Amino acid sequence: MIKAGIIGISGYSGGKALEILLKHPHVRVTYVSANNTTGRIDTIWPHLAGKTRLFCGKFDLEKAAKCDVIFLAVPHTVSMSITPKLLAKGVKVIDLSGDYRLGRSDVYKKWYKAAHKDTANLRKSVYGLPELYREDIKKANLIANPGCYPTAAVLALTPIASVYGKNIQSLIIDAKSGASGAGRKATVNLSFCEVDENFKAYKVLNHQHVPEIELYLSKVTAGLPNIHFVPHLLPVKHGILETIYIQLDKKVTAKDLETLYKRFYKIEPFVRVKSSGLQPELKDVVGTNYCDIGFAVDAKGTMVVITSAIDNLIKGAAGQAVQNMNIMFDFEENEGLL
Repeated sequence: MIKAGIIGISGYSGGKALEILLKHPHVRVTYVSANNTTGRIDTIWPHLAGKTRLFCGKFDLEKAAKCDVIFLAVPHTVSMSITPKLLAKGVKVIDLSGDYRLGRSDVYKKWYKAAHKDTANLRKSVYGLPELYREDIKKANLIANPGCYPTAAVLALTPIASVYGKNIQSLIIDAKSGASGAGRKATVNLSFCEVDENFKAYKVLNHQHVPEIELYLSKVTAGLPNIHFVPHLLPVKHGILETIYIQLDKKVTAKDLETLYKRFYKIEPFVRVKSSGLQPELKDVVGTNYCDIGFAVDAKGTMVVITSAIDNLIKGAAGQAVQNMNIMFDFEENEGLL
């Protein structure tokens, strides 16, 4: 049994992490905190009433240091102030923000508009996408949990990029997310009347997840064209669906891709590859840690469309974080997630 803590418990990702960990057979959640919310957990998350007696207070390093692992579910730019203190106390850290994903301080500053305060650990962090970095995760003390959009995109693109990367002429990611992806905050543009019965694009060609997608795809192939990424806000609470358009200079068949993808993810517990002609849907993944992937090829054999669906708060955040914790502590990878 290990002791886990969650910093940022009042946000959607922190709350979902607690919900998952309370059911985990090998974890006891002993510490929770949030800087803007205090009180009993059942007053912050009423659906957890009767399941825990935890009390949420302000961040306390000495209390947090008694944990074996801490989940940081805090805003970007906050994690880098907390992480080195926890690591110095011997605590493993799984960071759900973007602070440790990009590997380079100059790239981080460009996209997150802040100087990185912990460049030493920035270089040591391990990207927490288990399907690609499982062996590194096993040995890590600091995990940079992937972003929700990059999780869906990198899982969808890695197989084809690793084999046909030099043949890709253009790459467009049309991504759609539920409103919980923006976090639990009171802003006009995320209020019910603004989101309900509405659909819009935002941060067009300028989203901070683009360099993350580019970085981790560049590790499997060289010379990819620029990625054109357009995110949209769906009038739903949870879920991401990405439709990815790939123009090739070489012909492929749907059967080629089905064989490639099913072999690539053959032993992966949380990636489900659809048979040719079938496409993933949000209702099949919301509430789960699965990533469902489908594909189609046009009559010429040079235009490939890949679809990828996840729950943004589970496989795109808290569920993947728990999956990483399971790997780090040598538990069964699906513990607490099925």
